[in-house]
Amino acid sequence: MEIAFAEGRAFSLIETLSWEEVKERAWDNKAAAFASGLGKIFARPKPDDIKISQQEKRWRPFWHVRCSSRYLYDRTRHYQIPIPQPEVRTVVIDQREYVPSGSPRSFTLVGLEKCREEGTAERIMDAVTGEPQDWAHYLQFETELIPDLVGWKPAESAVVPAQVQASTVTRQALSALLKPLDADTIQQDLITIERIDLYYRPVYTFEFLWAPKDRAAVAEFDGLTGKLVTEGVRLDEPVGKALALDELFDVGIDAIDRLVPGGGVAIKLARTAADAGK
Repeated sequence: MEIAFAEGRAFSLIETLSWEEVKERAWDNKAAAFASGLGKIFARPKPDDIKISQQEKRWRPFWHVRCSSRYLYDRTRHYQIPIPQPEVRTVVIDQREYVPSGSPRSFTLVGLEKCREEGTAERIMDAVTGEPQDWAHYLQFETELIPDLVGWKPAESAVVPAQVQASTVTRQALSALLKPLDADTIQQDLITIERIDLYYRPVYTFEFLWAPKDRAAVAEFDGLTGKLVTEGVRLDEPVGKALALDELFDVGIDAIDRLVPGGGVAIKLARTAADAGK
């Protein structure tokens, strides 16, 4: 087996909403932050009773891995050709004579099958929780390449460190493509890991204070889609230790044996053309 893999890259997604636009949306939707659970049924806060007590812009990471496979191989097959007509004594194919026999009557042809199989697999995973996500729509937004992830410190915002290594999501994508081949000879057995990209998406988090009830609620606005999220959002979310770059982008020649069961594969290093200016 031959595996070609691209170099890991990091991108930031360019937000479509400014701080001021998000603040306006937060102010317009502040009552919605309390509209869940029993509070939605028994208590409806007046907008004038709510104020924004804290606010923060964060960059949350997720992985995007895309792989493709190409298998070219040959195999010998025996084809049983039925001949039900009793009057047929012999069959001549390509100047070779075949005598039907057996019950039911048939004869056998031997052929060489030239096979080609191709496939693709794509995975998007939250780089903090390791949960698969349906975030393909984020890939349509404009991006900026992060040339130095260690030194990347966006102004007036916090970067949530990734906790999931590239090999974790890559292994899941590869598992959909790796397969045993029913082949006599193999001309090509190639897996290409086309993308190992870490994306950071902007989110804006607000804490709202409902003073008369002495209650607080947290809401989050997506800096790309503007979507409001109130369930499971925390302003003081626990943040794990940031992984070193070699731990984060750990898909390399030394890690292939962990990605491919059995190991012992031929490694080819491929680098895809950077498309940071999408």
